Amino acid sequence: MRLNSLFAHGKLLLTGEYAVLDGARALALPTRFGQTLEVISTDTSDVLHWESVDNEGVIWFSATFQLSDLSLLTFDNETVALRLQSVLTQCRAQNPQFARVENGGLSFTITSSFPLDWGLGSSSTLIALLAKWANINPYLLLENTFGGSGYDIACAFANGSILYQRPASVLDENRFEVVHFNPAFSDQLFFVYLGQKQDSRAGIQRYKAVAQERQGLVAAINVLTERIIQADTLLLFESILLEHEYLIAQTLDLPRAQEVLFPSFPGVIKSLGAWGGDFVLATSPWNATESKQWFAQHGFGTCLEYQEMI
Repeated sequence: MRLNSLFAHGKLLLTGEYAVLDGARALALPTRFGQTLEVISTDTSDVLHWESVDNEGVIWFSATFQLSDLSLLTFDNETVALRLQSVLTQCRAQNPQFARVENGGLSFTITSSFPLDWGLGSSSTLIALLAKWANINPYLLLENTFGGSGYDIACAFANGSILYQRPASVLDENRFEVVHFNPAFSDQLFFVYLGQKQDSRAGIQRYKAVAQERQGLVAAINVLTERIIQADTLLLFESILLEHEYLIAQTLDLPRAQEVLFPSFPGVIKSLGAWGGDFVLATSPWNATESKQWFAQHGFGTCLEYQEMI
C-alpha cells in the first residue's frame, strides 16, 4: 500500500555563493527538475528497503535496514549506505516514531528527474523529502548530516524564486521570502553544464580559509542581490553579474569561469554555486538555437533555456 509520494525541487544559486554561509541575502531558483520519494508498506517484517533510481529509470543504489534499530542488512555501495544510514538515524533522533510500523516493513524509492552529476541537489532533495515525510526540522537534519547554508532545502518546496538568508540559529525555519524574478529578457538566459561535478565542500573550505577577505563581502553581496532582482534590462543585468563575479573571484583568488572556459563568448558567464563545476548562467545575444549551437561547438553539449530549467 502506498503511504506517500512527495516531490522536491532541485536548486540553483544565482547570487551569494559562499557568502550565503555568512548570512548574505542570496537569490535562489528552484528548478523544474527534482526528486520524488515514494513510500509503500510491505509484508517484509521489520525491514526498510531502499532504492535510488536515476533519471533513466536505472537503480543505481539499493540497501536494506532493520527497521527496529536502522542497522544495515544489505547494500551495494558501502559509502552511500553509511551516509544514508546516518540520515535515517538523525530522522529518528528528531522523531522517535520515524519509520516504525507494528507489522510488516517499508519500501522507500527516490527517483531523480535529472542526471545526478548535474549538481542540482540530489543530497538536499533527499534531506528535504525525508524531513517532510518524518515531520521534522529539515535544517536541523541538514546541519547534523551534510551541512551547508540551507538555501537548497528552502528551494525544495518553494513555489518560485526565493530570497534566502541563513539565520543565526539552526532551529529558525523563517529563512526566506518568495520574490518575483522572471526577467523580461529570460529568453536570452541559458544554463550551461560544464561537465565537471564540483565538490561543494572543497569550495567552502577554500572560502573559509580566506577570512580576512570576507570582511564587507556580505554587505556588498546584499546590495548586488537586490540590484539583480530589480534589473529591468539585459545590459544592466549583465553589468551586475560581472560585479558579482569579480567580487567573488577576488575573494577566492580564483579566475572567473568566463576567463578560463569561454574567453571568446560575447555574452556574460556567471558561476552558480561552487566555482569550477556544475552549471553556469550565460547571457546570450543570440536565439536559443544559435546559443546552443555555439556552446556545443565549444564542447558543452548541455545548454538549457531559462524556461526549461526554472
